[in-house]
Amino acid sequence: MYKIIIADDEDNVRKGIRDSLKWRELGFELVGDFVNGREVLQSLEQLQPDVVLTDINMPLVDGLEVTRYLYEHYPQTKIIILTGYDEFEYAQQALKLKVHDYILKPNTADELSYILSKVKADLDDEHRKVEDLSKIKQQLKESLPLVRERFLNQLVTGELRESKLEDKLAYLDIGLSGSHYIVAVIDVDDHGELQSFYPESESELLYFAVCNICGEIIAREQNGIVFQNNNETTIVILFGEEIETLRDKAMRIFEEINKSVREYLKFTVSIGIGDIRSSLHKIHHSYKKASSALDYRFFLGKNRIIHIGDMEGQHKMSIPYDKHWERKLVSSLKSGTQLEIASIVEKIIENLKESYLPMGRCYIHIQQIIVSILDITEEFEVHETTYDLASSPLTEIYGLKTLDEVEDWLKRYCLQTTSLILESRNNACKMQALKAEEFIKENYADADMSMDRVCKYLVLSISYFSLIFKNHTGETFISYLTRIRVEKAKELLKCTDLKTYEIADRIGYTDPHYFNLIFKKATGMTPTIYRKMV
Repeated sequence: MYKIIIADDEDNVRKGIRDSLKWRELGFELVGDFVNGREVLQSLEQLQPDVVLTDINMPLVDGLEVTRYLYEHYPQTKIIILTGYDEFEYAQQALKLKVHDYILKPNTADELSYILSKVKADLDDEHRKVEDLSKIKQQLKESLPLVRERFLNQLVTGELRESKLEDKLAYLDIGLSGSHYIVAVIDVDDHGELQSFYPESESELLYFAVCNICGEIIAREQNGIVFQNNNETTIVILFGEEIETLRDKAMRIFEEINKSVREYLKFTVSIGIGDIRSSLHKIHHSYKKASSALDYRFFLGKNRIIHIGDMEGQHKMSIPYDKHWERKLVSSLKSGTQLEIASIVEKIIENLKESYLPMGRCYIHIQQIIVSILDITEEFEVHETTYDLASSPLTEIYGLKTLDEVEDWLKRYCLQTTSLILESRNNACKMQALKAEEFIKENYADADMSMDRVCKYLVLSISYFSLIFKNHTGETFISYLTRIRVEKAKELLKCTDLKTYEIADRIGYTDPHYFNLIFKKATGMTPTIYRKMV
């Protein structure tokens, strides 16, 4: 419901308007009617009308004066001028003052109702726009922290247009007022371990807790700003006037952050610190250096404060990476002991640490080792589905944050691979030995039966066959063949009337005398005595 007042010095006109219109149906509340412009001006502050319907020609203060005053002091108030034909020149002046509408005297209730309905529609539209603008402002207010965070991330990654930098800092109320700047990147060390102990939602709270601790310390120092990148990594920008003072203060602040996280949250973080820059437009270089410094956690281990300046000097003392140990590991996987394999893995990791290669290059070397291991498993027909580790070891290593973790993982992976290879090899040997037994049992009666014949059948060397056959049966080839023949001879002596020389011939012995010697050695008696006893 909008408030309206009317002003006209002619009583019959004023009362006619007042009494002839159905104000509430039109959407208005009549809050006053006056006989001159002075009364209108005196009532404005108290009544705060949305619409003023006024005659132009009134005593003391005329309608034109009222219009001018409203235009200057209440520009949102809608003004409708009542005018006669002979006063139209005044009405034109009023229109220059942005009068909303005018109506000629005499007029009817229908004419006034039509004018007021248009005014109401305009007021409704303006209110909707104000409400929409208020909603937008509220939404902006609610999303401002996210807008700030996105802006700061763009700032440190160098994605902002330099010409708009100062304006956006002022608009977002971000204070970075120093002459020198330094960026640090803070990351939780045990990301995977935390997720195993806490639900995903609680893990996000832990990352926020790290950011919150950093924010409290920086707020106390009043020389920086803290924000998050993807709700995990915390980024700190510190500023100051003197380079040395800023560097010393930064180290003290980051040591306090590292200690506070360890004490209050019961886990550790590593902090990468970039170099100092003299302009916000170059701050992305410091961020890039800080990220590179954090990467050195891969070599140094967790719970570290790593300054890029310290690490860049290490390159001069680095040792070239040697692939000799990779080749030796591949060889040892086929035949080496578990102790030997673990020792070679340690040598590989030690070499990577001393090389200070970029972290991406280190991952590539580890992946090359994994590919070689996969080739070996393919050679021995060990399929990936038999692994207890993740189905994709080539990508699993990217979840490892230090070379120490890589070493533990690679040891487990290699030792499990050797176990599977050994199991596969044993299975293959067992199958070959079983085939040999079957072949011997089918051909024992052949006088030409020999180890050489079995090896040709299995396509194996005599030495290798001897090894696997003895491991599987516990007997040599000759003792196994002899035992099979003697067992068959016992059966024939017991169940048939065949002569001894006939039995000898049936089980592969062409010399009956030799058969007697073999039988007696195996049973302790001659074939003839054995037959009598059974």
